[in-house]
Amino acid sequence: MGIFERYLSVWVGVSIVTGVILGNLFPGLFSQVADIEFAHVNVVIALCIWVMVYPMMVQVDFSSIKNIGERPKGLILTLVVNWLIKPFTMAGLGWLFFKILFVNLVDPTTGTEYIAGMILLGVAPCTAMVFVWSQLTKGDPNYTLVQVSVNDVIMVFAFAPITGILLGIADINIPWETLILSVVLYVVLPLIAGVVTRLQITSNTATTSLQTFLANIKPISILGLLITVVLLFGFQAEVIIDKPQVIALIAVPLILQTYGIFAIAYTAARSLKLSHDIAAPACLIGTSNFFELAVAVAISLYGLNSGAALATVVGVLVEVPVMLSLVYFVNKTNHLFPQKTI
Repeated sequence: MGIFERYLSVWVGVSIVTGVILGNLFPGLFSQVADIEFAHVNVVIALCIWVMVYPMMVQVDFSSIKNIGERPKGLILTLVVNWLIKPFTMAGLGWLFFKILFVNLVDPTTGTEYIAGMILLGVAPCTAMVFVWSQLTKGDPNYTLVQVSVNDVIMVFAFAPITGILLGIADINIPWETLILSVVLYVVLPLIAGVVTRLQITSNTATTSLQTFLANIKPISILGLLITVVLLFGFQAEVIIDKPQVIALIAVPLILQTYGIFAIAYTAARSLKLSHDIAAPACLIGTSNFFELAVAVAISLYGLNSGAALATVVGVLVEVPVMLSLVYFVNKTNHLFPQKTI
């Protein structure tokens, strides 16, 4: 395990603090970065997202999908949680908190934007960090790869329609052209680039060269993640300092969602009698949000300074410590799972 994985929460925490400090010291600089747009897409954020997502897409192995029938229970669990449960519970919690419980604490327009950001987080499935979560829980790496590959294929076709349906139900404006452009930009193109890269490497050299390539680009991917965190919290720095209570309001339903979804997945994994090396990544992939995609799409759809963008940024803030607590729990309860999948 590398130094990044070992001290993940520390690196992200330092990046968050750095972003908030720099954002308050140099608001003009961050405003200039925020204005670098093309077709409603922030170019700097887009580049950082690409740098983060590309290594994950290189790891996507379509040939592994043929093995999904060998141990289907874990994959079915992940898909059901990711696509049939999580998006709808997130939308429901957003509506519950910002239309009922917190309705007197935020203005209606801003509350609706928070719901939009939460919906984007809920629909975006497993993050590039799932390989880290799987490694930390000693999950089966090949099975994790199958799960990620299948989810990425589904995401190409399902992300925009499900997002549109939930935003429509919540009576939120849906810029369909920008939504579809975001899916192409942040999912389809990186996936194509990753697949082409993988095919070029594996067709010309041994498989070990692919691992060498991934190891070489990993530091760049990590740097992209940390720069993105710095930028996101720099963009929202004044709001974070001036209205910390807003961050807390958004964090409450996001934390409840994460622990709640994990509880559903964990209970189902035990009922299905999955082995620990399958149950651990299945539960964590089902629980984790693709916050990189959610942030990028929120910025494209509603702008850097929107409530939707802020909600996805809070999603970044919540994701790492909550997921690490779940990793700890999964490892502490590994004795509750059989050694082999039945």
